[in-house]
Amino acid sequence: MREEFRILSTTAILGYGFPLQSFEEGMKRRPHLIAVDAGSTDPGPYYLGAGVSFTDRDAVKRDLEIMLKAGMPNKIPVVIGTAGGSGGRPHLDWCRQIIEEIAAENQLHFKMALIDAEFDKEEIKKALAEGLIAPLEPAPPLTPEMVEASSHIVGQMGIEPFIKALEEEPAVILAGRAYDPTVFAALAIKKGYDRGLSIHLGKILECASICATPGSGSDCMFGYIGEDYFRVEPLNPIRKCTTLSVAAHTLYEKTNPYILPGPGGHLDLTDCIFEQETDNIVRVKGSRFVPAQQYTIKLEGAKRIGYRTVSIAGARDPVMIAAIDEIIAGVKERVADNFREKQWEYHLRFNIYGRDGVMGSLEPTPATTGVHELGIIIEATAPTQKQADTICSFARSTMLHYGYRGRRATAGNLAFPYSPSDFHAGEVYVFSVYHLLKTEDPAGCFPISFVNL
Repeated sequence: MREEFRILSTTAILGYGFPLQSFEEGMKRRPHLIAVDAGSTDPGPYYLGAGVSFTDRDAVKRDLEIMLKAGMPNKIPVVIGTAGGSGGRPHLDWCRQIIEEIAAENQLHFKMALIDAEFDKEEIKKALAEGLIAPLEPAPPLTPEMVEASSHIVGQMGIEPFIKALEEEPAVILAGRAYDPTVFAALAIKKGYDRGLSIHLGKILECASICATPGSGSDCMFGYIGEDYFRVEPLNPIRKCTTLSVAAHTLYEKTNPYILPGPGGHLDLTDCIFEQETDNIVRVKGSRFVPAQQYTIKLEGAKRIGYRTVSIAGARDPVMIAAIDEIIAGVKERVADNFREKQWEYHLRFNIYGRDGVMGSLEPTPATTGVHELGIIIEATAPTQKQADTICSFARSTMLHYGYRGRRATAGNLAFPYSPSDFHAGEVYVFSVYHLLKTEDPAGCFPISFVNL
């Protein structure tokens, strides 16, 4: 029987950190691969649009330094996906500079593969004109104007670019935007291990110890792939993997518990079995990869729509809380009337915490009965920072002294935890591209280059 392929996953996202003791436990198991997912769309479109990372540079450097200093002398490949948090060209360059800095400071010498995931706008327009791009529901159809307005557009690569890069035997692979499981799965698939099991294991390892109980995004996890199974093991003695915790993590962020779509096909978990092998190790069987008739790559793009100013306040008057919707409507009407002649285009939003602040319009229980205080975030978005400042300031002062039925105190309706009360949140981005690109060459879409450090 073939030897198990062993993978050390360091943390849920590069820069989230991990205990050194857990990492050392992983190294004792002699991994064939050290890998980490470095990004996500979860923090929203700003980081892709602005070309900056949502993770801290010093924290990313700390994690990478430990991984590289262990991987290089032991000839263990280190693979990083979705560099810099969003995987665009500036994010890839940002993370590359950190790696080069670590190599210079620690006298490390190795070959590194760089996989670019950012698409030029003209490429996208050409594919759009050829009918190769379709929206991912509920995104609208893509237009050339939406493409042009986007500051960065990336494609979510599958395993193919990684496998192509691995043919040159680099010690490190740094990739732009990537399907999260691929950084863990590609080398195993290249070595002949089952694609469905490898991608499913990658799906578990991408968030490291979140699949354990108690879960953590800042701790290491270890994976093993055999002929017809994979196993997952936490490396911290305070954690255990159970059939429930591993199965639950398999299902997260999915609308269908059996079908998990990704680049080039989907995982079919209809016959998947989770078994408790030991007190803290779970064995999984039955995962299958089903290739798609047409290979598609998910495109992600972001565009700037303006600037944001926010004001944070609290309210405790039960009469005001009962009338909060009426008050918000009155404040919005007053703001609109005051600046009507300027004909500004702006968006004014009141987010009410203590009553549907988290779920918003999806909240199933919006009533304020029994609520004794509310947190209020006043948010103004406008084409310029100055206009956003003006709208937010006027809305805040109007709400502060707004008269409502039953009010007794006249000193003010709101309590402000900070002075100044208004904050610049800066540029505002929205996802402008969230579409599927048909391709016959899933590796060719992502240019690969090599550098010797």
